[in-house]
Amino acid sequence: MTDQTIAATNVKQKTAKSRATRKGKAKLSTAQASASKPSLRKGPSDPTPATKKPTKRDQLAAMLLRDEGATIDDMTAATGWLPHTVRAAITGLKKLGYAIDSDKIDGLRTYRAVEPK
Repeated sequence: MTDQTIAATNVKQKTAKSRATRKGKAKLSTAQASASKPSLRKGPSDPTPATKKPTKRDQLAAMLLRDEGATIDDMTAATGWLPHTVRAAITGLKKLGYAIDSDKIDGLRTYRAVEPK
């Protein structure tokens, strides 16, 4: 073997050793870091679906299921959404199976819904 070949072999061996050392340190620091972090998994302390606050979509559906229904103005006031967002949410309820009906009485459109089976 020549001196150059020996030198190249030594460099490769040192590089492989330093990589292994770095990987070991990285694994150790990751293990230490994960041990000190709080778990992001949801446990039994999370609220059950019965105690969760109703979503705006749930509020919208409840308004539409009433006998008197709801106007766009009623729904925007209740949710804080813009009229185009309310109409999009109504479309989303249609896709979930709600039967949406609207009537225009005295120039005021009222929306009603029937809950999906």
